[in-house]
Amino acid sequence: MKQFFKFMFASMLGFMLFFFLLFLLLAGIVGGIVASTDSKLVDVKEHTILTINLNYPIPERTSNNPFEQFDFLNFELKKFLGLNDIISNIQKAKNDSKIDGIYLELGICPNDYATLEEIRNELIEFKKSKKFVVAFGELVDEHSYYVASVSDKIYIHPSGQLVMNGMSSQVLYLKNMFEKIGVKPELIRHGKFKAAGETLISERMSDENRAQIQSYVGSIFNTFIENVASSRKKTKEEIWAIINELQIQHPEDAETLGIIDGLKYYDEVESELTKQTSRVENDKALFVSMGKYKNVQDKNISTSDNKIAIIYCTGEIVSGKGDEKTMGSETIAEAIKKARTDNSYKAIVLRINSPGGSAMASDVIWREVSLAKKAKPVVVSMGGVAASGGYYIACPADAIVAEANTITGSIGVFGLILNAKELLNQKLGINVETVKFGQFSDLGFPDKELTETERSIIQKGVDRIYNDFVSKVADGRKLSKEFVDSIAQGRVWAATDAKKIGLVDEIGGLNKAVAIAAEKAKLKDYRKVNLPDEEDVIENLIGGFDENITTYFAKKQLGEQYQYYDQIKKLLKYEGMLMRMNFDVKID
Repeated sequence: MKQFFKFMFASMLGFMLFFFLLFLLLAGIVGGIVASTDSKLVDVKEHTILTINLNYPIPERTSNNPFEQFDFLNFELKKFLGLNDIISNIQKAKNDSKIDGIYLELGICPNDYATLEEIRNELIEFKKSKKFVVAFGELVDEHSYYVASVSDKIYIHPSGQLVMNGMSSQVLYLKNMFEKIGVKPELIRHGKFKAAGETLISERMSDENRAQIQSYVGSIFNTFIENVASSRKKTKEEIWAIINELQIQHPEDAETLGIIDGLKYYDEVESELTKQTSRVENDKALFVSMGKYKNVQDKNISTSDNKIAIIYCTGEIVSGKGDEKTMGSETIAEAIKKARTDNSYKAIVLRINSPGGSAMASDVIWREVSLAKKAKPVVVSMGGVAASGGYYIACPADAIVAEANTITGSIGVFGLILNAKELLNQKLGINVETVKFGQFSDLGFPDKELTETERSIIQKGVDRIYNDFVSKVADGRKLSKEFVDSIAQGRVWAATDAKKIGLVDEIGGLNKAVAIAAEKAKLKDYRKVNLPDEEDVIENLIGGFDENITTYFAKKQLGEQYQYYDQIKKLLKYEGMLMRMNFDVKID
């Protein structure tokens, strides 16, 4: 029997060691692929077309994490560029004599309108070079069409479809679900519009929340109609009628209405592109992907010693280091401090795309932004969302720039404790006995309801943080506290409306924010440096192996429903004092 266990444990150890070594080998292979791909310069031929595909969730910054780029089912590496490199590529192509034009591959585009606005505006700038932009797709949604609307020509497959049916936004209300599992959210908040907790304690949308959603979605929709109408030489009323009456039900309808330029098969589009590039008739058009074009040398990049730091503040705001999907207070504070204390950095641009998060972590970042402002110009560039804690860290800046369809504001605070007494006692049969010294030593324990005294204590804490939030916004934006309080109360705003009430200074993208920072620093020549420094490829592989694989297969299994699973997962993590929107805004 001893021999049996000896051989069994030896076999188990060998088995585990084999898979560990296999993982390290895989990590080495993937890391090597990434390293070699990123470092290899690419030389494009004359009369080449840059291909842009936006049919994936575009991060703010290209990741160096191989698991973000790796297709586990097909065992292949796919390069998904961040917004920073997409914009950089379009700018580079504008001045590259070997690039004749851009080909947009259209499809289902799962990105917010602020991200698409930046790309769209960059394509408008690209067209000033007199180079062409041609778009083609089979099944095309409004997000994708919004970008394509600036193209010289838009084509759809004869059996394809263009979906233009308007915008809507859905919010999950979880009260009944929590009741079924025996969990009662204990919510304490300040701000009548602070819908961040409403979804946990209500069955339906409040009038205040409905009003604010109608306001910011309506503002984004109006921007969509105005810009599409301008690009396609239509009136706003014509575009509204096309959408509201669902006038496009077949691809022929889109052509008849002038929303697209024709129905073509891909080979016909390819032939047209070949002619536009002046290539020999028997040759095919030459294409270069965004991933490969990233490695084409940009001769226009400055080598100046003067630097502008672009600090990427993206994701949930959490304490500590954070990761690619969260904004760690320690990581961001260190990056800001580095740019503040290094004299080679002449200005700082904070690129914020965050719904907020921990009040404590937000304040840690706010402090560093405030210190940096005393040393050099600090400008904020807002992405898709810069709300609640995301706005808190922005308010001390010298200037705030946002896209017209950025979602911001949400100046409010809430505290959340999940009371799982019924779940523990009645559902699971678990009884918790507590021995304590101090009346409030078990405050926040999940096995009990809050007493009125405890609720009062937490409410005072929430009110204190809210008043501090309002004071800091008032100070940073040079507004009165009374006025900030009147536009705060947790209300969410689209940037066009936020500009009218003083929460935003300029409408525009990251490039505009950088230009403002350069002007404030009196710089004519400078180079941009991205911060925080990215983690080592191997560290990313080892640190994120389990989480990335789990997320990957969950997305594959749940498809579009993954967003709801992810929202519930986030909600269950919230406890303590929070500055956050609790629903991730998705406008379909």
